[in-house]
Amino acid sequence: MLTKGILNPSINSLLSRVRHTNALVIADRGFPFWPEIETIDISLVDDIPTVLQVFKAIRERFNIGEILMAQEFIEENDERTRTRFAEAQEGIQVVFEPHVEFKKRVPHAIGLIRTADTVQYANMLLVSA
Repeated sequence: MLTKGILNPSINSLLSRVRHTNALVIADRGFPFWPEIETIDISLVDDIPTVLQVFKAIRERFNIGEILMAQEFIEENDERTRTRFAEAQEGIQVVFEPHVEFKKRVPHAIGLIRTADTVQYANMLLVSA
């Protein structure tokens, strides 16, 4: 029985299948469903859990080379929210692109973890190093 680290067996399985240059998506509650890829939905109620909570748990166990996010994240969120994300992502290159372009990358990811985050455009595509 797992007693520390990521306890969710589906997330552990998903993480173990990510290889060099593969991608994993952490999405907010409003992100579309993609039938092409495995989706693990861990949403409970608004903001439990959040994208940042999942990201922080995964970061310790995942060699992230780059993060992609929607440009709209910068435009739609206040400085406090942007700073929280930037602090959590410190040391990793973050690339912002139009949301429509971001969504084109999603079907090529190994999987998607859906959270209950209510932050606008909080979605992250993590590219393994």
